[in-house]
Amino acid sequence: MGAQIRVYRQKIASTTSMQKIFKAMELIAASRIGKARTRVAASLPYSNAITRAVSAVASQSEIDHPLTTEPEQIRRAAVVIMTSDRGLAGSYSAGVLKQGEALNELLRDEGKEVKTYLVGRKGQAYYDFRNRSVERVWTGGTDAPEFETAREIGKALLDDFNTAYEDGGVDEIHIVYTRFKSMVIQEPAVIRLLPLEVVEEEAQSSAEFLPLYEYEPEPEKVLDALLPRYIESRIFAAMLQAAASELAARQRAMKAAGDNATDLIKKYTRLRNNARQAEITQELSEIVAGADALSAS
Repeated sequence: MGAQIRVYRQKIASTTSMQKIFKAMELIAASRIGKARTRVAASLPYSNAITRAVSAVASQSEIDHPLTTEPEQIRRAAVVIMTSDRGLAGSYSAGVLKQGEALNELLRDEGKEVKTYLVGRKGQAYYDFRNRSVERVWTGGTDAPEFETAREIGKALLDDFNTAYEDGGVDEIHIVYTRFKSMVIQEPAVIRLLPLEVVEEEAQSSAEFLPLYEYEPEPEKVLDALLPRYIESRIFAAMLQAAASELAARQRAMKAAGDNATDLIKKYTRLRNNARQAEITQELSEIVAGADALSAS
């Protein structure tokens, strides 16, 4: 009985220690989620403004620009999958990877080759475990993304997009990330980045019309200048959404883990008390039996 009580005491101590870690991580995530949501909201005005500018040039000018024109044949696609650097976030990374697998399968069914780009160590570990090749990986700071990382990703993707297919280039670019809707709802999403599909986060009223512009220099040169910035802003916006989703998922997962730890502590405490009562009862029975034996002799 004594050994059983020691086992329960060890389990209670280890579970209590883990509970403290879960609580600390929940508080850290909760303290950072506010800043992450603020960054998401702060990125919208610039993203919307540059979206309107690109939309005005692309829709009101009869131009044949490689970034806005659908190619006759799409033979190779680039897919950027945004996961997290750290775990303990529930099914956050698993959901993104599942969405990425579905997209890759769809593209291959359409007869397209796929080049994979990864953001986050969880995605890298997933592909390394399965011995799958990836084109490039960016890690570090997925829960607090920097614009320089988005710029680096955008440059790599544009370089591949501007490279001929025969030289290893791609004909279209997709991004798989997690869209933040609320503290409770975060869902994996896919957007096609190139060829350009102008999608504005805060949709404008259907009655709002863009004014007519005359461009100086030519629209082609305007697009050459605007589109890299547009790509960077879309990538950074996706990274910010993913960061907010990761923190919200981690906070929710740590709260659930802490609640489970509390239940386990209660369970082990009850079992320890039962074992202790059984040990006391056995000792009393032995004492009574010994006393009876002495009386009988």
